[in-house]
Amino acid sequence: MKYKNLEIIGTSHIAKQSIDSVKKAIKQQNPEIVAVELDRNRLQGLMSSQKRKISITDITKIGLKGFLFSWIGSVIQKKLGDYVGVAPGSEMKTAVNLAKKNNAKLALIDQDIEITLKRFSSSITWKEKRNFVVDVFKGLILRKNELDDLGIKKFDLSKVPEKQIIKKMIEKMRERYPNVCRTLIDERNIVMAKRLAMLIEQNPEKNIVAVVGAGHEEEIIKLIKKYTSSKVDYSFTFNYS
Repeated sequence: MKYKNLEIIGTSHIAKQSIDSVKKAIKQQNPEIVAVELDRNRLQGLMSSQKRKISITDITKIGLKGFLFSWIGSVIQKKLGDYVGVAPGSEMKTAVNLAKKNNAKLALIDQDIEITLKRFSSSITWKEKRNFVVDVFKGLILRKNELDDLGIKKFDLSKVPEKQIIKKMIEKMRERYPNVCRTLIDERNIVMAKRLAMLIEQNPEKNIVAVVGAGHEEEIIKLIKKYTSSKVDYSFTFNYS
């Protein structure tokens, strides 16, 4: 999706198609700035050759629920990545490496992961936790009739899902996990949109390519249009790497 001097690429973190899309966009746009859906901690973890060990300090910082969510999510992504032969976050790593190779600035636009997981720990309700347990044990998310209800006949993990499928999946998630969606999607969309809006305003003559997870880009564009047409408080620390 494109707006002014910004092009947003929606990706799947384990899809080879996403890597190809990032390479193609950066080659065609030759951007002076590459923005990625990462914060400094996640960037360091992604680019490091050594796996960071979890400590008790991490749990006290982000809460037990945030820690468990992060751990379960990373295990699932790792297994799916092994299945399709693509390491989770490879498209982000590609964007980072290409920015460095092309002497482009790398902008980290996502909310600090500790803030996100701390917010997750405090916002998830007992009803949502109960729904999670039910969905896991009944296989609700992956059951064929549920996929049929969403209009999904075939799910190819090596490709980015179509926008309509992503919308239906997010709508279904909002029904069962409204607070989780607000914390993991809506609040982060606001942060990323504000930071991209600021990049646009501060660099009107420069090409910007942003790489974010599929499902974020449409709402981010709407928010950017809103922010660039009105005065917005950008009083936060903006990270370049």
